[in-house]
Amino acid sequence: MQILVILIPLAILGACSREPEVPLEVTACVAGYDGKLLDQCVAACKKCEHGVTVTCTTACKLRGAK
Repeated sequence: MQILVILIPLAILGACSREPEVPLEVTACVAGYDGKLLDQCVAACKKCEHGVTVTCTTACKLRGAK
């Protein structure tokens, strides 16, 4: 019983912490851009991930683009 009390929260935390898988098409599309430059990162996000400027800018800044 005590094992279940420990394992269930660990299983839930393990499932939540995984990063989403990126499709190969997006990976191939983004390869032509420099992800460290904000303008190129935003352009790649908009083109390859079909994002909009606001969300792409935020995502790129969180990834460390300058």
